[in-house]
Amino acid sequence: MPVRKLKDFLDSNNIKYLTISHSAAYTAQQIAATAHIPGKELAKTVMVKIDGKMSMAVLPASCKVDFNLLKKTAGAKKVELASEEEFKDMFPECEVGAMPPFGNLYGMEVFVEKNLAEDKEIAFNAGSHTELIKLTYSDFERLVKPKVVKLSSA
Repeated sequence: MPVRKLKDFLDSNNIKYLTISHSAAYTAQQIAATAHIPGKELAKTVMVKIDGKMSMAVLPASCKVDFNLLKKTAGAKKVELASEEEFKDMFPECEVGAMPPFGNLYGMEVFVEKNLAEDKEIAFNAGSHTELIKLTYSDFERLVKPKVVKLSSA
């Protein structure tokens, strides 16, 4: 069952989505393989601190955050990877590292890799290491209103 907060949000906005159950997997590439989803369509959420403020960087499973690129596109002085200890309590109904890329539900800014925005559909962790949600990218963008930027050199 996806995180209640996310499911209620999607349902209240009449969003069509698919829940995909898969065996436990912890890295984005493992999840993509286990769920039979192309790595470029699996959106992974990387928690970052931009000038000390917690934010989400969302990019295809097969890519890595380029912190210098994100710093430049965000117009920030400092961008760094957040530690699990720093964000684990921000998502009380999620398993650590399985939070969905809906920063708007948690009061944080979301940056999306430009390449991901070109996909018709995306899938992402639904709060656990055994479930994904798949929906159209256009619905995701409409609900989250992310900043679409170049944040990976891959």
